[in-house]
Amino acid sequence: MPLLVVRHAESVENADKYNGFYQDPRPYSGPAAHTISRTIVGLTPRGFRQAQWLAGVLPEIVGPEPHVYTSTYRRAIDTAAIALPDLPNGWPLETALLDEQHYGDATYMTKRELYDSYPELAEDRRLRKHIWTAPGGGESLAEGVLERAAEFAALARAELQESRAVVAFTHQTAAVALRSLLEARTLPEVLAEERKGKMPNATILHYELRDGRFTRTGTTTPPI
Repeated sequence: MPLLVVRHAESVENADKYNGFYQDPRPYSGPAAHTISRTIVGLTPRGFRQAQWLAGVLPEIVGPEPHVYTSTYRRAIDTAAIALPDLPNGWPLETALLDEQHYGDATYMTKRELYDSYPELAEDRRLRKHIWTAPGGGESLAEGVLERAAEFAALARAELQESRAVVAFTHQTAAVALRSLLEARTLPEVLAEERKGKMPNATILHYELRDGRFTRTGTTTPPI
């Protein structure tokens, strides 16, 4: 049985990043920005097409009655609803384990604003992104996000051992943490690859549990 990690389809934040949510100066507070990110940011028309593409490929991969999980963010929930519309009652399940990295007061700050507001954090953000802890109640990749990913990986392992396919609709940062765990690689190694090219929206990472260990078996990227 496969474990599929799916980055949500293109959101309005992804498509118009610096003309919209990352205006400089940012027009709203950190808590307001986080609420906007979690509850309001939805899919673009291209994102809807990507989710429809997922609807054409996922059922053949996962088979009947997969266990499907999404983050608690609207863009991941909407992607799952379009991609797998015929799930049994109660699915998909929302879980904060798959949430985007919480950037706290830095949510939607430009780098200039971030470095001007929190100069003591600038070096970690530039050189050691995995341990950089977002100010004002945020989290780091190496602790908060990686810890949540480890909990989800344990959940997925239990499901797969009972011969259930698992699908996780998540975000770029959470996918980085999951890749680190599932592929037994360091966060800096995965982040170095991400700097060369981020995982595209609606990409599917394929894993299987073999001899008690996760194995990456493939990647499917959208043509859209």
